[in-house]
Amino acid sequence: MPAETEVKDRLEPLVMVDTTDLPREEWLNYRRRGIGGSDVAAILGVSPFRTARDIYYDKIGVVAVEPDESNWVPLEMGNLLEDLVARIFQKKTGYRIFKIKKMFYHPKHQFMLADVDYFVELPDGTIALLEIKTTNYNAKDNWWLDGREIVPVYYELQGRHYMAVMDYDRVFFCCLYGNTEDEVIIREIKRDMVYEEEMIYLEKAFWEENVQKRTPPPYVEDGDLVLDSIRMYGAPADPDAETVTLDVTQVAILIQYLQLQQEKARHDAESRRLETAMKRLRGRIASEMGASCKAVGKYDGVDYTVTYNPVRKPAVGKDNLMRLQMNYPEIYDEYVTTSEYRQFKVRSKTSEAA
Repeated sequence: MPAETEVKDRLEPLVMVDTTDLPREEWLNYRRRGIGGSDVAAILGVSPFRTARDIYYDKIGVVAVEPDESNWVPLEMGNLLEDLVARIFQKKTGYRIFKIKKMFYHPKHQFMLADVDYFVELPDGTIALLEIKTTNYNAKDNWWLDGREIVPVYYELQGRHYMAVMDYDRVFFCCLYGNTEDEVIIREIKRDMVYEEEMIYLEKAFWEENVQKRTPPPYVEDGDLVLDSIRMYGAPADPDAETVTLDVTQVAILIQYLQLQQEKARHDAESRRLETAMKRLRGRIASEMGASCKAVGKYDGVDYTVTYNPVRKPAVGKDNLMRLQMNYPEIYDEYVTTSEYRQFKVRSKTSEAA
């Protein structure tokens, strides 16, 4: 007889709260009871948006002294467009999608929470997850690496966290980056249990060693993220506060900083010297070209081409300029001026043998 295929029983997640009519403040309070999918990248130190210390402060209820509101428009746009992008995914794939308005938590690791955007019913009857994202046209490149389709790691971790909590094996991402239904990116990742176990281990360590023990994690992220975090959660500057005495470790950091500062100053000085020399040489060629936009030369078997083309730029931002031209053409014609500069480029090419 053929061997029977072993079917793994699904580990049903538990419901923390029904989110149907839950006010946002209450929803945020429930999220503070554990780690959500969007927290994981910051905890693991790979988020371009937040530090692990930010997540720690949020979980223990520390309110930002100076909240970061610079990103509120993209966040609000993402919320407003979520249902639209989901419908685009459904149209593109033909899969049925549906919502379950509940916040779930892992039955074994109860600090792991999941509030999934959508669920997907696949043709074979199995269920997958769907996360909706929006981005701008330039940032869409984050969904490729060396020509290969990927999911940005900070979103991938969110999806893998949700698969762990919900005990599902597939998660889709649908990211809108433009204004048409064709300007979307659809990706899928499948469950990786080795990856998942390591992720859960790190999440557990953060929850037990940092959050529960009230021990803030160290800052290990890029400088800008760290400085933003300090600005948001640090005390306001006080000129009358006592002078801080740095220990040996901090003084070593200070010495390293000063060394880098000196090295940067040397590089900056050299860069300015080179730029001055380049401008001088550029001026000599440009004066020879006069009104011409192209020059050619040849030396030692190498062909050189110089282009010195005019570049015109509007005096105001492009989007505002277009709106002004469409809505107030008379004002546009009367007041808008166009500036111009010339762009200097040199190319070299080895001559083909005669």
